[in-house]
Amino acid sequence: MTPVELSRTVLHAVRRAVDEGELAVTVLPERIVVAPPGPGGCGDYATNVALQLARPAGKPAPAVAELLRTRLLRTDGIHDVVVTGPGFLNISLVGGADARLARLVRDILRAGPRYGHTDDLAGQAPELHAAPEVRALVLMDSVARVLRSQGASPHMHCARPPQDAWVRILGLPSDITVASSDTPLRPVPAPADPTPLGRDAARWALLHPAPHDHPRIGGAENDAHLAQRETNPLFRVRYAHARSRALLRNAADLGFTPEPGPLASDGDAQAVIQLLADHPRVLAATAAHRAPDRLARHLVAVADALAPLLPSVLPLGDEKPSAAHRARLALAEAAGTVLAGGLSLLGIDAPDHL
Repeated sequence: MTPVELSRTVLHAVRRAVDEGELAVTVLPERIVVAPPGPGGCGDYATNVALQLARPAGKPAPAVAELLRTRLLRTDGIHDVVVTGPGFLNISLVGGADARLARLVRDILRAGPRYGHTDDLAGQAPELHAAPEVRALVLMDSVARVLRSQGASPHMHCARPPQDAWVRILGLPSDITVASSDTPLRPVPAPADPTPLGRDAARWALLHPAPHDHPRIGGAENDAHLAQRETNPLFRVRYAHARSRALLRNAADLGFTPEPGPLASDGDAQAVIQLLADHPRVLAATAAHRAPDRLARHLVAVADALAPLLPSVLPLGDEKPSAAHRARLALAEAAGTVLAGGLSLLGIDAPDHL
C-alpha cells in the first residue's frame, strides 16, 4: 500500500464512520495527510486526522482515534494501528519494511514521470489569473501544469497577452485568455528581464523562491543561475538526474539491471525513500496552495539526499553485482524519475547528459 493509497484508505474509514453515525461531522477533509511517524510515534505512517476531527465531532481526539483505529484494523493491507500522544494514529502495513520499500520503488518505476499524478481534482476547472508580468505568468503556467497532474482542467487568464519572447524563450503558452481580475496571482516581480538566462534557468530563478520572496535575476546573479557547480540548486537537481541515468548505462555495460529489493537497513537509502514516498503529497500541496516553490524545494531535497547513495550503486573493482547493487540502482532510477517528472511540471528540461 502506497502513501497515497493509505491516505485514501483512512479517508474511506472516516467517511464510513460518518455515514454510519459514529462521527457527527458535516464537512470532511478532502485529503488525509500520512507521513513517517515523528518522535514518540511508531509504525510505518502516522496521521493527525483524529485531532482534526475532534472539535467538529464533539469528541476527544483519543476517542476519535480509537474509533478510526477499530475500522482501520479491519482493512486489508494494514497490520496494526496504535494511538499515541494526543490522538495520533500510527499505522503499520502488512509485510516487512523491505517489502514495502520495494513496492514503493516498483510503483514509481511503473508510473514513470507521472508518479504522484492523480485524478483527485477531476471535474474541477480552476480559473487562474496572473498579473501582466513575466514572473506571475511563469508562476501561473507552472501552477496549471501541477493542477493538471492532479486531474483538474485549469483555464489561464491575464490582462494582457504574454510577450512574444516570453512565449518563445520561456515556454509560456500563447493561448492565455486576455481577461482581467481583481485577485490575480501577483508574486514579487522579476527585477530584470529573465530571458537572457534561457528557458530552464530563467524558470527556476522565477519559481524556486517563494512568491513573496525577491527573485535574484540580473547582472552577477545570472552567473549563479548558470553555474555548473554545487552552489546552484538547479544544477544539483539536474546533475542528480543525469547521474542516475548514467548509472543505468554503466550498469548495463556491466551486465546487470535494476531490481527493487531490501534497503531498509541502508542509511543512505532511507532519506531518499522517505522523500520519494512524500512526493504525491508535495504535488497535492503545490496544487492546493498555488506554490511551485514547494515542488522546487522538494526536488532539491531529493537530489541532495540521493548524492550520498550514488557512489555505492555500482560494484567496485572485482566485486560482482549483488542484490544490494540492483536495489540501489532501482532506487536511483526511481529518484531520477521523480526529479524528471517534477522538473517537467516546472517547465524545465531534465537532460540525461550534462
